[in-house]
Amino acid sequence: MTTEITKENPEAAAVPPSGAAPAKKKPSGHRRLLTRRDRITLGLMAGLPTILHIALVWVTALASIALAFTTWDGIGFDSIKWVGLENFKELFSNNPQFWPAVEHNVIWFVVLIVIPTPLGLFLAVQLDKKIRFSRVYQTAFFLPVVMSMAVIGFVWQLIYNPDTGLINSIIGANEPGKYIDWIGDPDLNLWAILVAASWRHTGYMMILYLAGLKGVDPSLREASSLDGATEWQTFKNVIFPTLRPTNTVVLVVTIIEALRCFDLVFVFNKGGEGTELLSILVTNNIIGESSRIGYGSAIAVVLLLISLVVIIPYLVATFRKERRA
Repeated sequence: MTTEITKENPEAAAVPPSGAAPAKKKPSGHRRLLTRRDRITLGLMAGLPTILHIALVWVTALASIALAFTTWDGIGFDSIKWVGLENFKELFSNNPQFWPAVEHNVIWFVVLIVIPTPLGLFLAVQLDKKIRFSRVYQTAFFLPVVMSMAVIGFVWQLIYNPDTGLINSIIGANEPGKYIDWIGDPDLNLWAILVAASWRHTGYMMILYLAGLKGVDPSLREASSLDGATEWQTFKNVIFPTLRPTNTVVLVVTIIEALRCFDLVFVFNKGGEGTELLSILVTNNIIGESSRIGYGSAIAVVLLLISLVVIIPYLVATFRKERRA
């Protein structure tokens, strides 16, 4: 009977009898998820940016550190001479522009942390209330952040123009003998540039704080409201303490912005008298008329060390927080 069933219907032989365990399927083997073309595409997409990053960031940074201990005029590698710490000694003792540049960088940081940062927090709190046209306001305030610093510099140059500028026209200082030279006056130019920088920085801080406010638990606000707390008391005692991680990011970002400020100043007056900054000194010594690449690299190393003093503690605290989580 079995032989007849098998011959007449071969598929019946493959069906296990009732109550028997089903036959195990043979493993089909490892399936290749990525084809050769996929691997080549991924390699190009990940490899080219990595190579460019290493070549343009890490190699140049290490080269700058090495050149800081040499003298080089940029013409031929044979002219590179090892001088040890001589560039740093000259920088700290014989450069009349170094300490004013450090002072101006400190002023830049203080102004950014005192004026646009609280203003950005205020705007974020107001926009977090879901007022009408909040998206329009966010776009308007954040627009300077996505604009090129060169464009911002050109716009504010028109505003500060002594003859036809908006400010002088409003205060009546656009007539002969009453001109106020906001860019050419060493006592005013730094503060004038800081106004333009603060205009941009306010939108940056607004977005950071707005992101932090979105992460606040709504139940905390409801509990504070039920306890009879006013809006200011709720913000001071409940909301602001929860923004500690955001405040840390804001502090680090502001310090970095104060150290890397270059393009806005360069567009205004190329770092002339009254607007000396460390980044301007680096550029003037490396690509200036004197072309003292080793000396400019020494200033860049000082700027790098100041940045690391801020960045490393932030990274350490961030990694510790992730491990605890």
